[in-house]
Formats: sequence, structure tokens, C-alpha cells
Amino acid sequence: MAVQTPLRTRRRNRPEESGRGLISGADRRRTSVRFSLRSVQTLSLLLLLAFGAAPLYWTFKGAVSPTQELLRDPLALWPDHAQWDNLSRAWSELQVGQYLWNTVVLVTGSVVAHLVVATTGGYVLSVLRPKWATPVRWMVLATLFIPGSISLVALYLTVLDLPGLGISLANSPWGVWLPHAASAFTVLIVMKFFDGIPRELFEAAKVDGAGPFIIFRRIVLPMSRPILAVVTLLTVMNSWKDFLWPLIVIPDTEKQPISAALPRLAETAEQSLLIAGMLLAILPPVALFLIFQRQIVRGGGGFTGLKG
Repeated sequence: MAVQTPLRTRRRNRPEESGRGLISGADRRRTSVRFSLRSVQTLSLLLLLAFGAAPLYWTFKGAVSPTQELLRDPLALWPDHAQWDNLSRAWSELQVGQYLWNTVVLVTGSVVAHLVVATTGGYVLSVLRPKWATPVRWMVLATLFIPGSISLVALYLTVLDLPGLGISLANSPWGVWLPHAASAFTVLIVMKFFDGIPRELFEAAKVDGAGPFIIFRRIVLPMSRPILAVVTLLTVMNSWKDFLWPLIVIPDTEKQPISAALPRLAETAEQSLLIAGMLLAILPPVALFLIFQRQIVRGGGGFTGLKG
């Protein structure tokens, strides 16, 4: 004989009313509550857009403004006489194009080095799991608690004279690429992603005769595209804005990236041209983020693993 569910219990188990939150389902159906929610959401979105887009707009406005107008009325919303040739002048007179090319070279090498170290290190610690994997995990994690300023001098001395080789990496891209590759953070997040790959796939591949390299190349890497996209974007952003280390390890001004060149140019360059150079410097990473933002969001879900 079927037992009839009491009316109060059925009302309490309704999906729209059983969800936990600050506002219940019954309140959401009220017109005044819906209007208030939409108003708050719209205001929040506008504030976020203002805080995010205002610096970009102000840089763009300053890049096309004459220097005299910037000094006379720096808070003007738009210049009276826009000078669009400031961008081309900054490109040629300040050699922004050369510095951007130097930045692209340094960033590309850093991305490749990051991916090689992060994927191989994460594969060894997560998939192969030798006997010494656990203590190495803890040592890698411990390096995250060491401030970069503490190891700066030791790292610079190592770059000046590589132990056992007797060569110097100073004033060369290798002096930027190799230190950037030793990132414990990227190794740990890639390792965490690899932990979520089902172990049954590796066991089945071993039964079929696949070795560690084949498993890494044909199983692990194809399944790790989301996290590799995240690591790539994070490396690009961090390398593009890195100022102190390229300034120290590359003393030759002709080889420095844009992040190290702009502060030096600020001492002698015209203000409008300097802001135009800043605009040219921030456009590539912003465009890259807008193009690949979907991959970043998808890759973020990989931190929780792949097991369902």
C-alpha cells in the first residue's frame, strides 16, 4: 500500500524552494525582488567594466593626445586635437617595434621552457611515481614559500657562471628562459591535473606494450590541452610584464624587452610618445587573453580532475 507524502513535505521538497541561498525561490518570484536583483547585477557589471576598461581607455586617450594638452588638462575625456601619428612615431623614434620583438623572443622561449619542465616534471611525479616522488613533491611545494627576492642574488651568480660549465648566460635570452622554466607553481598545477587522469588508461596502455614515452606523448599530452593552454597564458602574462630579472640579466639596452625599456625611455622621451609606447606594449597580451579566454575558463575546470 502506497504511503501518501504529506502536503508540507512535498512543498518543502520542491526544487525551487529547497535550494540553499540568500534568497528563496518564493522571494525570487516577487516582482520587487527580481527588479532589485537585476538592478544590483547590472550595477555590478557596469562597475566591473568601468574598473577594467577605464585604465585602457585612459592609456588610449593619452596615446593620441598632444603633450601640451596632457600637461594642461590631464583629466580631459578626449583631446581637442588628436594626434594619431603618435603611435607610428613611438614605433620608430622610441624603437618600440624592436623592444616588442625582443619581448616576443623572450616570452616564446619562456613558454616553451615552462611547458617542457611542467609537463615532464608533472608526468614523473604524478604518473610514473618513483620512490622518491613524495619527498620531491614536498620540496617543490616548499619552494613556493621562498620569496623571489631572497634567491635573486644566488640566481644571478649562477647565471653569470654556470656550475660545472664555466659559461655565462648573461646578456642572452637563455638567461631569461632557463630561470623562468624552474617554476614550482606550474609543475604543481600540471601534476594536479595529471592526478585526475584515470589510472586505468595507463594500465591498458602498458598491457598493449606502450612505454613511458609513448604514454606521455599519445595519452597524457592530448588529454592535457586545457591545462597546457592555462599554463601558456599564465606564462605569457608573467613573462610579458616581468621587469626586474630581464633588466638585471640583460644589461644591453638593445636586447631588453619592452617592460625594461619603457622606464628608461621615460627619462628622455616625450610624454605622449611614451604613453603611445605603453599602449603598444599592452595591446598584444590583452588581445591574446580576449582570443583565448574560453580556453582559460575550460582549463580552470581541470584543476578538479577528470574523474567523474
